[in-house]
Amino acid sequence: MMIDITEVQDINSFSRLESLKEVYGIIWVLVPSFTLVLGITIGVLVIVWLEREISAGIQQRIGPEYAGPLGVLQALADGTKLLFKENLLPSRGDTRLFSIGPSISVISILVSYSVIPFGYNFVLADLNIGVFLWIAISSIAPIGLLMSGYGSNNKYSFLGGLRATAQSISYEIPLTLCVLSISLLSNSSSTVDIVDAQSKYGFGGWNLWRQPIGFIVFLISSLAECERLPFDLPEAEEELVAGYQTEYSGIKFGLFYVASYLNLFASSLFVTVLYLGGWNISIPYIFGSELFEINKTCGIFGTTIAIFITLAKTYLFLFISITTRWTLPRLRMDQLLNLGWKFLLPISLGNLLLTTSSQLLSL
Repeated sequence: MMIDITEVQDINSFSRLESLKEVYGIIWVLVPSFTLVLGITIGVLVIVWLEREISAGIQQRIGPEYAGPLGVLQALADGTKLLFKENLLPSRGDTRLFSIGPSISVISILVSYSVIPFGYNFVLADLNIGVFLWIAISSIAPIGLLMSGYGSNNKYSFLGGLRATAQSISYEIPLTLCVLSISLLSNSSSTVDIVDAQSKYGFGGWNLWRQPIGFIVFLISSLAECERLPFDLPEAEEELVAGYQTEYSGIKFGLFYVASYLNLFASSLFVTVLYLGGWNISIPYIFGSELFEINKTCGIFGTTIAIFITLAKTYLFLFISITTRWTLPRLRMDQLLNLGWKFLLPISLGNLLLTTSSQLLSL
């Protein structure tokens, strides 16, 4: 049977068109992820610059000012320096665990950004279990710290990894109970639904006013989870041998600090989503009810306004976290664990019981 040449050309062009469509489909799937990673990277660089500037202002010193205008490129310069430094490996350590540990700490936190809504329908993955996915994924980070301490084949590094892991586990439980209270109050575990539940009553509908005890517990637990002062016991071991970071150098050493700032940024975003109304502008109705819907429009303007409001609330919380670091003294290890297990855990359990009782009575 003879096949016409034009038919063969049509088949070939159709197959090429289909392959191009598949390539474009793959690209459009990857573009949101790369955009999110780029935005997170810029946000972390801004946090590092803000911390240095705010701490310099609190301590009445100059701060970074030579790398770029107002020192905005100082964090980029430090990262470039660490990138080109030599990576040293312990001669008798487990090189696989030693190399995988920092990567696990960073990747586990990066994945949690996928469920954070920056605006109305502007979220990478709107899942029904969004907040608990964040809890589950972020709980993997302490495993990376423990692997780093164990893989160093150094007893001081191993003890530092154990202490960092114990601290993270101690404060993850109260934090999870606070998130569970918010889920019960909002009748959903989706981050988008939690923000929508707060938007019905404007500023007065924020969970900050409906869950004040949970907000305080969440605030303290998130600071301890991020190893920030006054809970920076792993960093305090620099006075001795630097804890689980003792044997690290180069970019692997820098990854731990990247993970710390990524975790701080993610925690601040979740504070905004869970307690501060997310992307809602929250202006009372007397100033115009149409302003409630301005950031629910599907256009670029509405999305931009929503992102701006979310980041403004987030950086407000970051300012509080940075100021706390340079204000309060450091706790001892026993005080830190006692605060987590003997105070925050019973308080968060009581808050969950009150929330459950109020929800049952309202049915």
